[in-house]
Amino acid sequence: MSKAITFSEYGTPEVLRLSEVTAPEPGPGQVRIRVRAASVNPLDMKIRSGRMAEAIPARFPVVLGLDAAGVVDAVGEGAGAAVGDEVLGATAGGSYSEYALLEQPVAKPAALSWEVAASLVTVGRTAFRVLAELGVRTGQTLLVHGAGGSVGVIAAQLAVARGITVITTVGEHDIERVTGLGATAVRYGDGWVQRVRTAAPQGVDFVLDASGAGVLADSVALTGDSARVITIADMSAAQHGVRFSSGSADEAEDPLPQLVELAADGTLTLPVWRTYPLEEAAAAHTDLEARRNRGKAVLLP
Repeated sequence: MSKAITFSEYGTPEVLRLSEVTAPEPGPGQVRIRVRAASVNPLDMKIRSGRMAEAIPARFPVVLGLDAAGVVDAVGEGAGAAVGDEVLGATAGGSYSEYALLEQPVAKPAALSWEVAASLVTVGRTAFRVLAELGVRTGQTLLVHGAGGSVGVIAAQLAVARGITVITTVGEHDIERVTGLGATAVRYGDGWVQRVRTAAPQGVDFVLDASGAGVLADSVALTGDSARVITIADMSAAQHGVRFSSGSADEAEDPLPQLVELAADGTLTLPVWRTYPLEEAAAAHTDLEARRNRGKAVLLP
C-alpha cells in the first residue's frame, strides 16, 4: 500500500483526499518510481473540477498528476531503466502519490533538482511542440503571450537559442526576469498592441498564446494571417481561425532528453515557485487557481 491524493467526485480543491491505495505494478516497458517530486499542472485542476469530463471521463477514484521524478524501484519487461536509477517522465495513472508508473523514463542528471525535473516534462514538451507547429525560423520575430508562465517561458528561451527575435507580454513583476532570458518583455493589458509594435518595429511573424487572455483577434491583426497564430489556452480559437494546439506533435524523437540536458547545464531555466507536502495538494490547487504562483508548484511525497 502507499499514500496518494485521490478524488471521488468533481468539485473544488476540497474534494482532494489523502488516501491509502495499492502501489501500482509496472507492465511491459514501464518502471515504477518512488516519487520524489510531482508537478502540478493546469490540466489537473480542469480534470478535478469536471471541466474536462467529456474529453477525459473520470473513473473514480482518480489519482491526479501528469509528471513525476523519482527513483526506480521496480521494472517491467523491456523497461528503459533499472532499479535504483534516478528518472523523470510522464506518468501512467497519476503522480500525486508515493509511487507512480513511467512509460518513457528519462535519466535525471545529478545537476537537475527533483523539483525542476518533475516540472519540465509536460510544459517542456508542449513548448517544443508548439514551436514546431508554428514553424518559426531563425531571423524571424515571435510574440509570446504569457511568457511569465511555464510553457511560455520555455518557448521563449528555446526560440532565443535558435536565433529568433522574441517579444513577450508579461505581468509587471515578470518583466525583469523574462528580459534576463534574452527576450524583450512588455507589460500585458490595455495598450499591449502598441507596446509590441514599439518593441518590434520590424513586425511580428508569428504569435504563441500561452495566456488565454483574449488576445487572439489583435494577434491575428499583428501578423496579418490567422495561420501564423497558435494558442494552447484560449478555447475561442476557432472563432478567430486560429489553431488550438493540444496532444503530441509527430516528432521523430522525444524532445524531453534534449530539454533535460539544457536545464541541467543552465541553458534553460524553469522557475519553481513553491513546494508542498503531498497532503497539501488542495492548497496547491487553491493557490494556482487564485493565480498566486510565479512559477511551478510541486508536490513532495
